[in-house]
Amino acid sequence: MHGISQAKAGGLPEDRELRNNGVVKNVGERPQLPVAPAATGANAPAAGEEQHGTRRRVARSILDHGPSTAAELAGRLELTQAAVRRHLDTLAGEGIVEAREKRVYGSRGRGRPAKVFALTDGGRDAFDQSYDELAVEALRWIERAAGGGEGGEAAVMAFARARAERIAERYAATMEGLPPEERAAALAEALSRDGYAATARDAPGTAAGEQLCQHHCPVAHAAERFPQLCEAETEVFSTLLGTHVQRLATLAHGDGVCTTFVPRKPHGTEPPRAAGSAPSRTAGRNPA
Repeated sequence: MHGISQAKAGGLPEDRELRNNGVVKNVGERPQLPVAPAATGANAPAAGEEQHGTRRRVARSILDHGPSTAAELAGRLELTQAAVRRHLDTLAGEGIVEAREKRVYGSRGRGRPAKVFALTDGGRDAFDQSYDELAVEALRWIERAAGGGEGGEAAVMAFARARAERIAERYAATMEGLPPEERAAALAEALSRDGYAATARDAPGTAAGEQLCQHHCPVAHAAERFPQLCEAETEVFSTLLGTHVQRLATLAHGDGVCTTFVPRKPHGTEPPRAAGSAPSRTAGRNPA
């Protein structure tokens, strides 16, 4: 829930050391994001540099908001759809974005479903430094040191929970005293400050809850190998929000966004008093 810099001899890396990610799944050259121009006036960038800067804005908007249509990107960036599509074509050719069919909730209307554009794994990696390989190796070492098998899995789970709870301790002051209806939004803001580009919104097609969406995950590649990281995070969400939550999708499993369903709590429900208390074992696990 930032990258491993140095692990002390004989010890485990600190919480911040697992945050940056960037493991490239396939061996090869990593896609490179264009650098945004900074100079103005007489030193203003050439047209080509401006194009690179705009493409980076397009990619960043997808990172912050999740899979988006060309129309949505045009509205957010105040560009024409034609201009956005040209940049998307270039980004797709560079392996930074890919087109997908938009997921439809409820009954589907007539016509073809809208096309959305999502960051590829390489596109996400381009926003971070490549420290995740060391994180994965550290977790593998923990797993082997505990004897592998169920013992190794339990050791990794214990580490994941300890790490998640340390991070949750920093969120406890933000969450304490908030009414239930404000907690998901507060948690999303806290997660965004830690690089998760999180949002909270009403769940589609239901008034029974909200969706906590994380459009970026600094440890997505480590979580792909060690799902205990996602499970521990979900448990901590349940503790912080004071309710059972269910993980519906994760970036680690190839989804476009990490999505957690948060059922609405009745007004007047007491907020969690201690984020570091023992988490519920019933927190939802990604069904994928």
